[in-house]
Amino acid sequence: MSSRPRLLGVNHVALEVGNVDEALAFYGSIFELTLRGRAGRMAFVDMGDQFIALGEGRTQAPDDDRHFGLVVDDKEATRRALEEAGVEILRGRGLDFRDPWGNRIQVVDYRDVQFTKTDAVLRGMGVDGLEKSERAQAELREKGLGPG
Repeated sequence: MSSRPRLLGVNHVALEVGNVDEALAFYGSIFELTLRGRAGRMAFVDMGDQFIALGEGRTQAPDDDRHFGLVVDDKEATRRALEEAGVEILRGRGLDFRDPWGNRIQVVDYRDVQFTKTDAVLRGMGVDGLEKSERAQAELREKGLGPG
């Protein structure tokens, strides 16, 4: 056993935004949101067993390459929601966009990545029938994380 701790996952991501209410409205126009709670100038949005913290008060310049990836149940529905909201989709092979405060978000489909939630968490989120692609299953098997 290693004397160093293992990384097990991400509990949350914190984003700086100009205004929390505006951020909730922006992200709510694209994604189905469940507000976990608010505290002062912060809002917490659930993603099953994880969350995003939106903090009011932007202190840095917009991000060029730095980004984080959100996993969704339907990438194409996300693309349509972004287009309907008038959000510019960034050039490239993926589905990347910037929020009004310059945070760069990359959207990936749950079926196409090795990221996995337990059946219980998916059920609790009201998500059914998301089968991993063969490529994602192969990645999981290679790491000893998927069915043999």
